[in-house]
Amino acid sequence: MLQKILQEGFGKNAMDKKILVATLYLKDGRPVKSWEDMTPRGELRTFAKIYNDSGIDKIFVFDLSDDDDEHEKNIVAIRELNRMIDIPTCGGGNIRRLKDIKNLIYAGCKQIMLNAAKGGCLELARKAADRYGSDRILVSVQNVDFIFKHQSEMNELFHEVLVMEDSVLDAVDNLSNTPYVVLYDGTDFGEIASFLERENARGICGPFFDDPQTDIMMLKTDLGEAGLWMDNFKPQIQWSELKTNADGMVPCITQDYRTGEVLMLAYMNEEAYYKTLSSGRMTYFSRSRNTLWTKGETSGHLQYVKSLTADCDYDTILAKVSQVGVACHTGNPTCFFNEIVKKDYVEKNPLRVFEDGYHTISDRRANPKKGSYINELFDKGLDEILKKLGEETTEVVIAAKNPDQDHIKYEVTDLLYYLMVMMVQTGVTWDDITKELAQR
Repeated sequence: MLQKILQEGFGKNAMDKKILVATLYLKDGRPVKSWEDMTPRGELRTFAKIYNDSGIDKIFVFDLSDDDDEHEKNIVAIRELNRMIDIPTCGGGNIRRLKDIKNLIYAGCKQIMLNAAKGGCLELARKAADRYGSDRILVSVQNVDFIFKHQSEMNELFHEVLVMEDSVLDAVDNLSNTPYVVLYDGTDFGEIASFLERENARGICGPFFDDPQTDIMMLKTDLGEAGLWMDNFKPQIQWSELKTNADGMVPCITQDYRTGEVLMLAYMNEEAYYKTLSSGRMTYFSRSRNTLWTKGETSGHLQYVKSLTADCDYDTILAKVSQVGVACHTGNPTCFFNEIVKKDYVEKNPLRVFEDGYHTISDRRANPKKGSYINELFDKGLDEILKKLGEETTEVVIAAKNPDQDHIKYEVTDLLYYLMVMMVQTGVTWDDITKELAQR
């Protein structure tokens, strides 16, 4: 049945694609259980990793701060969250003015959630929609009063509604055709499917979807079997189109989706292929044990699928994954660590050049050498480093006023050098910078 679903899709009568949403509540910069229960829930980084890889489509993140200092701390936490994940977030809670919306957007939130119960919600929504676009503005409602009073403005100002009580969905459907996400406190599959089958239902959230133990990808597969269109892995290439070896298998090269590092090589048979697609976790066939195995099932070093691609001959698969822990059973990050030959060459990959340069400067700081210019800079402190950075910035400006590309190139290189010295001194890495650029 699973193979048939993946091959044929989810039916011509499927509604718009449905989403499963996780929720994070932040108090004093850390996750807590809910807006009613302020019990600490664990580390933000842990939930970011789980939700990013598990198949969750979006995260609602609520700031439960009581004052401006705590609000600022939660904004910093939201910014860190958005740097760690690839899926969109919607920020809400303690939004009183347009500046709060701006801060959440600058922190990386793709959407903003207003509270219909707060005074001035509609006026703030109008300003926000005018400034940032209504496609970025959501509103949460406890009952239908707000929707009833503002039926004409719903589609104009709000991209989506969070309905906090599933008991009022019939009334919501009668009053507005604005898409909504429903908050559901239960775990019953039939009720989840029933809510999502509603024409205006965009998605569903609740404690069940927040629980790291919930198998989101399998839930999506089951919902797909029930006729719903979910955002999961529907392959464009079926197993029958791949060219297998004499054992009926296809080799799969597995690569880290962020760094591009090759992690391992293993084999898939048809069952492993479709289980990988349905679970979202890399599953292979062990030729030595003659059995299926999900990578990391016993060690915890799981591989979450980001993409699968066939080569030009359709006889090899390239998997890009988010690797938990290490890929190799020896404890090495990658299975490819036994050097056979190596020829020195000049690295020209831009990110690798930056990372190597950063590493060299960082190593010199940790292991000073007498007479080293870098160590002299570090010894003089941040002010001297910033002075040099300022001088080089001016040199770049002057060089750019003259039509000599070589001169510009040399000055920009000097600027980047001192920039990296400053980054090492302040603890900022290229990984931090690239993540921030990706957010923009």
